[in-house]
Amino acid sequence: RWTILAPQMSPIHFDLLQPVFNKHGYNVEILKNDNRTAIDMGLKYVNNDACFPSLIVVGQIMDAILSGKYDTDRLAVMMTQTGGCCRASNYVAFIRRALDKAGLSHIPVISLNANGMEKNPGFKTTLPMLTDAGYSLVLGDLLMKCLYRVRPYELVPGSANELHSRLREKCVRCLTEGRVTRKRIRELCSEIVRDFDEFPIDEELKKPRVGIVGEILVKYMPLANNNLVDLLEREGAEAEVPGLMSFLMYGLYNSNYKHEFLGGKLQIKNASNTGIRLLEWLNAPANDALRESRRFEPALPISEIAGYAKPYISIGNQYGEGWFLTGEMVELIHTGAPNIVCIQPFACLPNHVVGKGVIKALRTSFPQANIVAVDYDPGASEVNQLNRIKLMLSAAVKNLEAESSAKRKAPMLRQEKSPAAAK
Repeated sequence: RWTILAPQMSPIHFDLLQPVFNKHGYNVEILKNDNRTAIDMGLKYVNNDACFPSLIVVGQIMDAILSGKYDTDRLAVMMTQTGGCCRASNYVAFIRRALDKAGLSHIPVISLNANGMEKNPGFKTTLPMLTDAGYSLVLGDLLMKCLYRVRPYELVPGSANELHSRLREKCVRCLTEGRVTRKRIRELCSEIVRDFDEFPIDEELKKPRVGIVGEILVKYMPLANNNLVDLLEREGAEAEVPGLMSFLMYGLYNSNYKHEFLGGKLQIKNASNTGIRLLEWLNAPANDALRESRRFEPALPISEIAGYAKPYISIGNQYGEGWFLTGEMVELIHTGAPNIVCIQPFACLPNHVVGKGVIKALRTSFPQANIVAVDYDPGASEVNQLNRIKLMLSAAVKNLEAESSAKRKAPMLRQEKSPAAAK
């Protein structure tokens, strides 16, 4: 009899997550009002010195509640909470403050957390529910990786999105019809990769690959980044966005540093490492399918990403996206995407340190790195953002042309130097 509202963050993932909650008995509605009205509503209810994601999330929720669409006596709000020093813990307080200002403090706010920092009578998670939710994120990561890789090269405009829509419906049926088995997930992952592997594209066309890193909501939410993926594709590039499962593992991996240097409890470290192994187990069907692919690569272990970050920043940098943001940039460079847009909210101070702060060092280590930092904010100039991205793309195109030219010349040089050619 209750409706639970949850804000949008990543449409590709959350389109699969909402049906999972519904299957397990909760009428969860992922909001679709990710538009400028939500931003304006956020500015009304949140101090303007708070970060952009806070404004967007609170704005979505308040815009929906005040729309008159819902019975506020049978309405709840659901939000994640990590217990860290960033907005991921302050969201719940922001939302409650906004509800209080609107005279709606009777609406409960459910805190989704793994550390017991808040109790939620009436909302209980179960192992099957968490497992299904984990698989929904695995499938979301897989669809996102495959779609973004082939869509810039499609022969028929719109055909990649059509394939994604068809496979998304199969994912929803797999997650909601009956018990989700390991066999069904493996078969579905193989089908997704096979269909995108066989998807007709222009095999000869080469476009610069551009990675997108930054604050988690701005990275995944089209509203927050002004539809950055679409922009890059319109400008002749291929976008690459790291998966959401790796971010979850990052949060768990941090317990190792806390135990070794900050007096963190051994049982928390052990529990976190067990959590990483469980997430890797959930992700294994997708990674196995990707290893058999001719177009795609599997996700790297979180320990390897941490190893990439260590030469440039301490693993103790855990506020915001912390060392993980740096590690993602190095990972992209190593995997063929040296062009990077590092995006963060203007007020997200930690990410300015672990994002902008390491760019100079990365360029020293990787001369081919072509990185631009772009701030996103309610009052940010879209023209300025576009100009900075276009400058980065201009350099990316020149680098790609130079690389292609060098590859064409290499066989000719080898031929000239061979004894047969000399004769």
